[in-house]
Amino acid sequence: MTGDPNGDPTGDPDGAAPSRPVGRERDPEARARDICLRLLTGSPRTRAQLADALRRKEIPDDVAERVLSRFTDVGLIDDEAFAQAWVQSRHAGRGLAKRALAAELRRRGVADETVSDAVESLDPGREEETARALVARRLPATRGVDPAKRMRRLVGMLARKGYPPGLAYRVVKDALAAEGADIDDQPDDQPDGDPDDIPLD
Repeated sequence: MTGDPNGDPTGDPDGAAPSRPVGRERDPEARARDICLRLLTGSPRTRAQLADALRRKEIPDDVAERVLSRFTDVGLIDDEAFAQAWVQSRHAGRGLAKRALAAELRRRGVADETVSDAVESLDPGREEETARALVARRLPATRGVDPAKRMRRLVGMLARKGYPPGLAYRVVKDALAAEGADIDDQPDDQPDGDPDDIPLD
């Protein structure tokens, strides 16, 4: 009988790790597992992102589905947890609101129902607090600018971060009023651009 009686398939009495199996490079399922593990080691990924990666590596669809299902079953792929973590992280780090967060998750292949559940976990009160903090941080840089133009710039900044128009206008108007600015007109439909803020699409 070959091999180690204690269960080491290499038969190496020192218990050295087995070498890479011959033909593994040509085994699509093994390749698929390696690709997924490598990507997941770098950062969390959605099932759709991993499926795209496997497709680019020309892994057969049936093999990819089998591997992705197994990874999902054991919890290595969890789109719900990914979406929840994404919402909290991007809201805290970039100040993105629900609309922008939903757009980002959909671009990453997260299902609509999962997207909705994740963005709805963001408390409206916290969203408004973040909007006010964003405006307060940007406000000093706009001093000396025409009041109507300040309004457009600040509302546009919030809009690009996904805040609804009504909330954005109210928050900016409150901030300007606190400075003594007299703003009566609604901003126009073409807010000034701001290179620091990301587009939704």
